[in-house]
Parts: sequence; structure tokens; C-alpha cells
Amino acid sequence: MERLTHRRARTLLESFNFAVEGIIHVVRTQRNMRIHLVAAVVVLVAAIWIGVSKLELIALLLAIAFVFIAEMINSALEQAIDVATTSFDPLAKLAKDVAAGAVLIATVNAIAIGYLVFSSEIADRSSRLLNRLRDAPAQVTLIALVVTVIVVIAAKAYTGRGRPLRGGLPSGHAAVAFAGWMAATLIIGGSHRFLISSLTFIMALLVAQTRVEAGVHSALEVTYGGLLGALVTLAVFQLFT
Repeated sequence: MERLTHRRARTLLESFNFAVEGIIHVVRTQRNMRIHLVAAVVVLVAAIWIGVSKLELIALLLAIAFVFIAEMINSALEQAIDVATTSFDPLAKLAKDVAAGAVLIATVNAIAIGYLVFSSEIADRSSRLLNRLRDAPAQVTLIALVVTVIVVIAAKAYTGRGRPLRGGLPSGHAAVAFAGWMAATLIIGGSHRFLISSLTFIMALLVAQTRVEAGVHSALEVTYGGLLGALVTLAVFQLFT
């Protein structure tokens, strides 16, 4: 009886170890899972920092777990299909697409919950700074974008790589996109400020992603471009308003 109990305990421990190995494998091999993991850490740290309620924290944890589970099921299904099929199969592709769609639904749901939890808190904390800058004239935005392009051209001339808005360090498209995001964030006032800022930020991220996927820029060049555009625009607004 004692040996049987010991064997069951060992089997339970081995099952737990196998589960942990599966999680580690997904994190190690799947880029999207690593992105979800970093996003989850950032969200939880922000939640603790602003002091969300217990119910809001529960909603965030459930949303994060939902995304993780969907991503892991998607990864397991893809690997099982790859093992089962040695040639292209439309049904196999359809199964992968459906699994990827489940991940997309989970991610959109998590973003919606995050917006509902953080929107009012972030809007309240940033209102004083943005109220001081929102009356800036449209000319300041134009100046900020022009200065951003000039700085990008100067940086590419210094490094000797790429044309003004194609290739090289930093990414000109990312710089202009994030400059637009920063300008929109500083100008827009009222209750819709956080929503508009979020939408323009997502669009800037999409612009940066397309440059990387097209092979025109590396992730580092896009990151430098985004930071450059945002910081230059912020500096221009600070100087002229």
C-alpha cells in the first residue's frame, strides 16, 4: 500500500514536470507566446502600480490565462498536424487557421478587458500634462513631423545606410508613424483622448510591423525609428507650447 501511494505521488510529480516542460517548450519555440508573456508581465506590473480592484485583477488574470491557453492549444495542434501530414492538405491548413483564429479572439478579448480596466486610470493620471499641451496649434504638429524626417535623413546620412524612407537606421516610416501617435496624444483632449491615442499607437505598431515583415528594416531599426519619432515630437511640443 505504501509503495502504491509512493508510485502515485511520483506519477503526479512527473505529470507536473511534463506540463512545465510543455510550457517552457512553447515559450522557447513560439515567438507569439514570448510576446504574450512580456505583455502579461507589463500588464500585471501596471495593474499593481495603479492599484486596480480585486475584480479588475481577476478579469485581467482570466484574460491572460485565456490567451496563454489558446496559444498553447494552437501550438500543439500545429505540431500534431505537421506530424500527421507530409504534404499540403487544405483541411490541415483550415484546422491551423481555425486555431489561429481562436488565439486572435482571445487576444482581442484581452485587449478589450485591458482597455476597460486601464483607460480611466491612465486618463486621470495623464490629464494634467496633456491639458497643458492640447491647445498647441496645428503648425507645431507639422513642425514636429518635418523635424522628425530631417533627423531621420541626418541619421541615415551619418550611418551611410538606406534612403530617407527606405532601409537603413533608423526606420523613417516608423519614426513618422510614432511621431503622429505622439502628436495625436498631445493634441486630443476630452474623454476620447485615451481611445484615440490607443488607436493611433496600434496603427503605428502596424506600420512598424509591416516594415519588418517586408524585410526592409530589422526590428532594431524599427525600434530606433519609433523612439526617435516619439521623442522628437515630444521635445518639439515642449519647446513650442
